[in-house]
Amino acid sequence: MQSLLPYLWPRGRRDTRVRVVVAMGFLALAKLATVWVPLLYRDLVDRLSDPAHLPVALPLALLLAYGGLRVLQITFAELRDWVFARVAQGAIRDVALQTFRHLHGLALRFHLDRQTGGLSRAVERGTKGIDFLLTFMLFNIIPTLLEITLVCGILWVMFDAWYALVTFVTIALYIGYTLAVTEWRLKYRRRMNETDQEANTRAIDSLLNYETVKYFGNEEWEARRFDDALARYEHAAVTSKMSLAMLNIGQAAIIGVGLTAIMAMAGRGVIDGRMTVGDFVLVNTYLIQLYMPLNFLGFVYREIKQALTDMESMFHLLDVPAEVEDAADAVPLVAGPGAVEFDAVEFGYDPRRPILHELSFSVPAGHKLAIVGASGAGKSTIARLLFRFYDVDAGAIRVDGQDIRTVSQASLRQAIGVVPQDTVLFNDTVYYNIAYGRPDASPAEVEQAARLAHVHDFISALPDGYQTMVGERGLKLSGGEKQRVAIARTILKAPRILLFDEATSALDTHTERGIQAALREISRGHTTLVIAHRLSTVIDADEIIVLEAGRIAERGRHAELLAAGGRYASMWQRQQEVAAVEDDVAGALAGP
Repeated sequence: MQSLLPYLWPRGRRDTRVRVVVAMGFLALAKLATVWVPLLYRDLVDRLSDPAHLPVALPLALLLAYGGLRVLQITFAELRDWVFARVAQGAIRDVALQTFRHLHGLALRFHLDRQTGGLSRAVERGTKGIDFLLTFMLFNIIPTLLEITLVCGILWVMFDAWYALVTFVTIALYIGYTLAVTEWRLKYRRRMNETDQEANTRAIDSLLNYETVKYFGNEEWEARRFDDALARYEHAAVTSKMSLAMLNIGQAAIIGVGLTAIMAMAGRGVIDGRMTVGDFVLVNTYLIQLYMPLNFLGFVYREIKQALTDMESMFHLLDVPAEVEDAADAVPLVAGPGAVEFDAVEFGYDPRRPILHELSFSVPAGHKLAIVGASGAGKSTIARLLFRFYDVDAGAIRVDGQDIRTVSQASLRQAIGVVPQDTVLFNDTVYYNIAYGRPDASPAEVEQAARLAHVHDFISALPDGYQTMVGERGLKLSGGEKQRVAIARTILKAPRILLFDEATSALDTHTERGIQAALREISRGHTTLVIAHRLSTVIDADEIIVLEAGRIAERGRHAELLAAGGRYASMWQRQQEVAAVEDDVAGALAGP
């Protein structure tokens, strides 16, 4: 609740605060009308039921006042909802937006460990929980308590303290029982949520990996895993329903006893002549009027507890530290030619397992550096550190002489363009995915970027051209087509530093050659870092670094490293032998 209150009473938002005050005013007027209606109803009953003073004509003034108050009761309530709607929806929007921004601001470490389905469900349920909490806490719980106070006061003044006492004790027992039982059954509801989230996560994870499931024929295996999660949810849901039945039975018993007691007191008062029939009807009307929201209160309280639990999960996301944050005095990266320097960099994802050890190298502006080595040597870690997905443990990374920890992350990443090995596209149009490099680019600029990436002709041949949907994660396009879209996107971004992270290692040889030609073309004149597995793609680099266990084992140009006869030469020889075998196989398959 403390996390939510600032969104309901935001600083500097006078219009929102005025709406809250006006809504509370309408709430009070609605409740005053609600408690006044039974009083008019009592007067009508007394006027019409007293044989000694039977009216000649209907008491039109009382009837009109009664009808008018009924209308005002609803009118004030609707005006309250109308005025407060913008406050509630604004709070939901602000919280959801802040959560979304915070998730994008968290370090890569968080996103590598996350479960996308469960995360999405937590945010969805959290925003719905805010809506429910605002609607029912402010406009059901608080008004009901106000109405209870007014009714107890009226009964005390008009009759005696016993009527107010019985009403108060009944309500206190009802609320106490509801609190106690709801707290007891909350663990079952939480278990139900956890199993629901687990089932949802498994389903989404399986569908995201649809192709892998098909490759291994594991549809039934995935179905059994999903059913296992559903079975646990079923058990938790049944237990939750049983505990709910116990709660409802107890609530009904408390209300029934209280209602019987106070009606017996009112009936005795009529028989003794201390109360009129109208007074009896008044007490009955007040009790029925209180009973309905009280009956609803049990459900509302349970749902508010659930809403608070759901909101708790979402607000916990906001409490996750960002890990990589801009310094308080961070400044934008000063525009420069794009020189990159790693100075004695040390880093490990886990302090117990260092990845990079005093790594030092520099890439002069406009030059091309290639980083090669076996899997696990730390090549991709270098790319992640340059993008500042993580901060180094020791040493420094500089761009144009500026330590990247002292500049804003946005300006740093704006200066770097990347073509990754696994290009993931948004489930949108080809145009959208290319324009993502610079969303404010004109259609002509998007098309020019596609031409430079040699993908324009392919896009134009599609039935819907640039408006073709690429499917989730770009599954409707081949690997080579996705890479060319990624290249076009990077060209449109127009960065001064280019990073190719094994951008062609997953492609066939023919496609790779075409992509490599496009990469060489766009990297001309740019500072370029190439992380490569296939050494044939880096022979034109100004310098090649051979990485081994996070240290530089060798460095130099292609010819120099071959002449040295070290690790690079051995890797080159092995890859040449594999390439020769592949060529022989391809020739044999092609036939004479």
